[in-house]
Amino acid sequence: MTGLLPFVADLPLVDHHCHGVVTEDVARAGFEAMLTEADTTSPLGTSLFDSLIGLSVRERCAPVLDLPKHAPADAYLARRAELGAAEVARRFLRGTGTTDFLLDGGFLPDALTTTPEFGVLAAARVHDVVRLEQVAEAVLPGTTAEGFAAAFADELGKRAATAVGFKSIAAYRVGLDLNPERPTAGEVAAAAGRWLRTGNVRLADEVLHRHLVWTGLDLGLPVQFHVGYGDSDVDLHRCDPLLLTGLLRATRDRGVPILLLHNYPFHRNAAYLAQVFEHVFADVGLSTHNAGFRAPAILAELLELAPFGKVLFSTDAFGLAELYHLGTALFRQGLSDFVRAALAADRMSEVDAVRLCALVGHENAKRIYRLEHA
Repeated sequence: MTGLLPFVADLPLVDHHCHGVVTEDVARAGFEAMLTEADTTSPLGTSLFDSLIGLSVRERCAPVLDLPKHAPADAYLARRAELGAAEVARRFLRGTGTTDFLLDGGFLPDALTTTPEFGVLAAARVHDVVRLEQVAEAVLPGTTAEGFAAAFADELGKRAATAVGFKSIAAYRVGLDLNPERPTAGEVAAAAGRWLRTGNVRLADEVLHRHLVWTGLDLGLPVQFHVGYGDSDVDLHRCDPLLLTGLLRATRDRGVPILLLHNYPFHRNAAYLAQVFEHVFADVGLSTHNAGFRAPAILAELLELAPFGKVLFSTDAFGLAELYHLGTALFRQGLSDFVRAALAADRMSEVDAVRLCALVGHENAKRIYRLEHA
């Protein structure tokens, strides 16, 4: 890898999708558990340090903790424990060059920092993204089948007052092959009745997931979709963003941005959708830190088709502050490598390179989420 171009190294970033960090020290098993999307860290006696993300922690994160590059895992974890979780978080978060973090607090909120706590650690602006399914699951116990739609809309409207966007995890629950049509009131009530009868608060009904998305669109805030790989709860073949094509056609005249998150290994499909649908945007968060030194290749593949004005930066970091550092550093590396190659081949001017990097790094996110007014 080459050194960073100066205008990429100093580029302000908006992390448009991430989560909180752990507030307590973690032992090796807990640390490795957060280096992977797997449910367990080493079922066959292996270590996540023996992967590209583990190697990247030892290479890129160790110096931030005053250790040499490639420090052994045990030495790294000992130094981490010596500094304490709060100091580790401050070092990594404040060193990213990120001005704004958009936090999805809907997954394991009790184990992670709240939005205000995160803002103090990061010394940056922090904004809430509301997980649609979490709101639906919160209102269900206090409503009826016929009253669910109104109760959900009322609560979502309240949450929207202090949020900059919504997020759907339909990919985890029913897949992305959603019927493009808005469900009728009768269909929503019937689906809510089925859900209530199950006695299970976990939402997994295609009609209701679709209803949540349409209700979010009514409020005019950008809607994020988890796309592509995640933990073992997803059926990956149902997480291809091309499955959303019908819904994207049905929503394109509403003027509400739809954000395709993560996308790996379907990031080229997401790039196509971002090119052909004016309201669709994409990133390669989550895969960036997981892919380690191979991350620049993934970003380059997204940029093959997606216009610079349709690509955003995110880490999807969760739990470990190291993941913010890795996601940011590897994104900068990928962007710098991509632009440097174009400059060397005289495919763009440096003036254009500076402008296009600013779009991807922060301007697109500020425009889409209206952060200047948040």
